[in-house]
Amino acid sequence: MNHATFPFSAIVEQTQLKTALLLCAVDPSLGGVLIRGDKGTAKSTAARALTDILPLIERVAGCAFNCAPGAPYKYCETCNTEHATAQADSVPFITLPLGATEDRVIGTLDLEQALKGGARVFKPGLLAAAHRGILYIDEVNLLPDHLVDVLLDAAAMGVNAVQREGLSVTHPARFTLIGTMNLEEGDLRPQLLDRFGLMVEVTAPRDKTLRSEVVRRRIAFEASPTAYAAAWMAEQQTLRHQLATAQLLLPKVTLDDALLDLISHLCCEFEVASLRADIVMHKAARALAALEGRSQVTPEDVRGAAELVLPHRRRRKPFEQPGLDQDQLDELMQQALQPPDESESGAEDTEQENNQDNGESQDQQQVFAAASAGNVRRIEVDTVSNRYASGKRSTAQDAPRGRVVRAVPDRNPSSLAVGATLRSAALRGADDFQVTKSDLHQQIRVGKNANLILFVVDASGSMAAQRRMEAVKGAVLSLLTDAYQQRDEVAVISFRGESAQLLLSPTRSVDLAEQNLRELPTGGRTPLPHALSLALETLEKTGMPPLLVLLSDGKANVALTDGNDPWQESLRFAELLAERGVPALVLDTETGYLRLGRARQLAQALGAEYLTLEELSAENLALTVRGCIK
Repeated sequence: MNHATFPFSAIVEQTQLKTALLLCAVDPSLGGVLIRGDKGTAKSTAARALTDILPLIERVAGCAFNCAPGAPYKYCETCNTEHATAQADSVPFITLPLGATEDRVIGTLDLEQALKGGARVFKPGLLAAAHRGILYIDEVNLLPDHLVDVLLDAAAMGVNAVQREGLSVTHPARFTLIGTMNLEEGDLRPQLLDRFGLMVEVTAPRDKTLRSEVVRRRIAFEASPTAYAAAWMAEQQTLRHQLATAQLLLPKVTLDDALLDLISHLCCEFEVASLRADIVMHKAARALAALEGRSQVTPEDVRGAAELVLPHRRRRKPFEQPGLDQDQLDELMQQALQPPDESESGAEDTEQENNQDNGESQDQQQVFAAASAGNVRRIEVDTVSNRYASGKRSTAQDAPRGRVVRAVPDRNPSSLAVGATLRSAALRGADDFQVTKSDLHQQIRVGKNANLILFVVDASGSMAAQRRMEAVKGAVLSLLTDAYQQRDEVAVISFRGESAQLLLSPTRSVDLAEQNLRELPTGGRTPLPHALSLALETLEKTGMPPLLVLLSDGKANVALTDGNDPWQESLRFAELLAERGVPALVLDTETGYLRLGRARQLAQALGAEYLTLEELSAENLALTVRGCIK
C-alpha cells in the first residue's frame, strides 16, 4: 500500500462520488467517471485514493504495455520471452498532465535506438502505461483539443494506433478514464463528455460538524501519513474484499427485460440522444447489484444508475447546467412500476398539474429577460499572434501545438523534428551514421488561438427600455454560445450609474458570464469613459489575443474626471484602444427614428466593425474583425 495516499475509506461523506468510483472498479468497461465540483472538495483525493483498494492484477514485471496474462501484445519484448512470469501487482494509475505532448501520450520512435543505427523501435506512451488501469486527468476541461482527439480515438476503439516517423503500430489501450474539473474554467467538449460513463457533482459539506471532521482527518493524515493509513487498514481491507467479490459476481448478475424497458423509458423521457446511456445504465445497475452482493438487479439499482449516467447526457438548452430533476425521476419510476391503470391515471393528473403550473408561470413575466437573437454567425478574428492559448478562433504562428508545417535547422530545438534530423545525418552516408548538433531540426507548427472576448455592456437608463435590454441580452447570449464553441475566455464589464464594474474576470466559464448577464441590474446614468478605461486596463493584463465587444448607444453623460466632456473622454479612450491594435465590434443599441449616431462615431474611433442589433441577428452574417496583435 502507498501510505502517502489518503485512505479511501477515511473520506467524509461524498457517498455518490465514492459509489461512482467503486462502480468503475467493479466494471472497468463503464468508461470512467467525471467529477465536477468547486476547488477543495476532495475530487483529486478520492480519485487517487481509489488505487489503494483495487484488487491486484497479474502482469509481467517491466512490461511497458501492461499485457494481460496469456495474451501478450505481439511486439512486447518483455512478455514474449520464455521466462516471462506474471505476478500480482497494483493497478496502474497514470496521470496525464495538461502540458503533455502528443508524442508522450501516444508514443513515438525510440530515438536512442534510432541513433544507434538500429531498426525503428516504438517507445510506448502514457496510453500504453494506462492499459488495464486508470488514466487520470486533473482539470480535464482544460485539456488541449489535440489531446482530446487522441483520447476519443483510443476510448472508442480500445486501441492506440500510431502512424508517424515511419512507424505503424497498434496496441491495446483499454483504461478507466477519471477526470476532475471545476466548472469555473469552462465545460467539456460534448464528444468527450459522453465518453465518461458516469458523472458526479461534489460540493463541500454545509454542516459545520462534517466540515470540522474533514479538517481533523486531513490534519491527522498530514502529521503522520503512515500511522494514519495504518489506523484505517481494516476498513481498506474490507473495501478491497468487497470489490474483489463484486468483480467475481458481476458476470452472474442478471437484469430482466422489464427493467431494461425501464432504462430505455428513462432515457427517452429525459431526452437523451446517445444510445451509450442505455448501455452504460445497464452495466452500472448490474455493477451496483454486484457491489451489494446480489445477483439480481432491482428498480433501485436502475434509479441509482440513472443518477450517475443521465445528468450529463440529457438534452440541454444553451448554458443550462447538467443535472437531473429528482422529482421527475421519482415520478417516472412510480409510473413505470405502477399497474397500467394507476400509471395512466397518475400521468393524467401530472399532466393537469403541469398545465396549471405552466399557466401560472406564463402570467408572471420576467422583466429584462433575454430575447432570442436568431442564429448569430461565427465571428472570425483576422489576427496572427505569437502568444498561444489553445482554441479555435485565431491563427497562431510558431505554436507549441498544432499542425506541423515544416522543419528548420536549429541547434537547440524545443520540439525536435526526428525525421528531418535523422535524414540530415543519413545524407552523410550510412557508414558514418552519427547525429551532430548541425543535424538537429525544429518542428514549426501552426495552431489556433483562443481569444479573450471582453463584453462591455451598457446597462444605463438610456438602455433600460425593456425590449432593448432583452435584445441586448439575447445578442450577448448568442455571442457567448459562439465563444463556448471556439474555446474562448470571456469577461464582462457592465456600466451604469457613476462607474463601470468588472462583473466577471476572464474565465472559460461562459456559464458564469451568462448568469451574471441574466442578473444584470439596469438604470441610471451612462459612464461610458469609465467602461472604456476599465476595458483598456483589463486587456493590458491578459496574455491572450483579445476581442472587444461593446454594446451601447454611445450616449455618455458621466465623465471620468470632473469638468471633462464625457463624450470626448470616450473618444480618447477609444483611440487608445485602437492604437494598441485591439480588434473590436460595436453593436449599436440605439432605436427610434431620431438617432444621434454616437455608437457609429465610437466604432470609427476604435477602428471597429459596426453593426446594429438587427444586423447581428441576420442569418447571412459572416463577420471578420481585423486587428494587429503585437
